[in-house]
Amino acid sequence: MAVDRDHVLRSAAALLTRRSTATMDEVARAAGISRATLHRQFAGREALVRALEELGIAECEAALEAARPDEGSATDAVRRLVTRIEPHAGLLAFLYSENQLFEGEEQNEGWARIDESVAGLFRRGQASGEFRIDLTPAWLTEALYGLLASAAWAVAEGRVAPKDFTHMIVELLLGGVRRTGSPAQRNAT
Repeated sequence: MAVDRDHVLRSAAALLTRRSTATMDEVARAAGISRATLHRQFAGREALVRALEELGIAECEAALEAARPDEGSATDAVRRLVTRIEPHAGLLAFLYSENQLFEGEEQNEGWARIDESVAGLFRRGQASGEFRIDLTPAWLTEALYGLLASAAWAVAEGRVAPKDFTHMIVELLLGGVRRTGSPAQRNAT
């Protein structure tokens, strides 16, 4: 019987999203396979996490493309992006907690591409006058990631209703990032 690698990855992602410390035995059970079969697919936890990283990057890039970050207002593009990432936020929250993915020489280039796309969206919002210019695009990008991870954890713990996910993130982020006052008032300062 052939093992569906995508099914194993998605099962692992679903489990590790809820319980980041789950063992490889628990991951195998969640996927409906033996530990030996899981080990043939992924030599260990690090290999599994790296495969989940590739899945997370692919999901983020697909969400970015679907959100059309260069169309319409930057504010609307941020809303679309959060909406598109929402189904994958649990996996991203898990990956966000895996520090080894973001340190050293082995950092995946995919994260850099995603960072640049998201930062570009914030730069566009700053250039159009929608977003504050005293906060760097890199900081706004990190703030968005932190909000996505925090909201995913809050939903998973039952502290926040899933239907509120996008609204909470967008309103908190944009409430802090939007420029206030009329253009004339901003130019007077």
